[in-house]
Amino acid sequence: MSTTFQLDTATSRANPTPAPMKRLTIPAIRQRKKDGVTKEPVVMLTAYTARQAQLLDAHCDLLLVGDSLGQVIYGLPSSVPVTLDMMAAHGAAVVRGSYHAAVVVDMPFGSYEASPQQAFESASRLLKETGCAAVKLEGGEAMAETVAFLTKRGIPVMGHVGLTPQAVNVLGGYNARGRSEAEAAKIVGDAQALAEAGAFAIVIEGVVEPIAIAITQAVPCPTIGIGASAQCDGQVLVTEDMLGMFERVPRFVKVYENIADTISGAAATYAAEVRSRAFPGIEQTYQPK
Repeated sequence: MSTTFQLDTATSRANPTPAPMKRLTIPAIRQRKKDGVTKEPVVMLTAYTARQAQLLDAHCDLLLVGDSLGQVIYGLPSSVPVTLDMMAAHGAAVVRGSYHAAVVVDMPFGSYEASPQQAFESASRLLKETGCAAVKLEGGEAMAETVAFLTKRGIPVMGHVGLTPQAVNVLGGYNARGRSEAEAAKIVGDAQALAEAGAFAIVIEGVVEPIAIAITQAVPCPTIGIGASAQCDGQVLVTEDMLGMFERVPRFVKVYENIADTISGAAATYAAEVRSRAFPGIEQTYQPK
């Protein structure tokens, strides 16, 4: 059952009114994979605003408030400068705009790496201020202790292995990972360490397909691919990429619509009408009684 909408006459904006339905839970997502098989793949997209969440919510199992908002929303060169304040603000907006999907919020660079205690302080703040269901952090075996620390204290964690954008300065770019046997073995081992530590799901990004398949077969929790393999237990994309909001997207992204041209065309038509004084909306200008 989808969310219904009710017009708020005070703002003239559609505010979501929850239909009789329950939000998906993290245990329900984890249980999608039974005996190594996920019959119903997990659908995840990124969301950064309340309105975006409203439009995506009915179609997704998970909404990810990704630190990719640094590039997508703020025009930053990478996700490294993203702050906890940014994630908390956008996470709260996405939770307000959704009623069906479980919301996961990225923990930004520098908010969890120092110690499990630091990670708990950051993660608990995100859960309190946003109402999200879980957090996501990057890193493999080195972060396993932190994942275990958080999950034992009531904070569900999604892992992230392979190409980890927060480590772009160490990796030297956004190239696919796992081309050497040693690196491939490390990525698989990283995923296994996170699963053993209690991660309820693991994002596998930018790896050659055999690695993604090997991880999916090796861990009991769902894997969610992004530029990895269709054989993962689910998939995630940056919504703006799949909607064609940018001229350049990663090679693995299928662009489902070209929203950038639609917006640009509408703005051009509007500008032309205003400049020619043919703007039709003028007849609807508010007239006091």
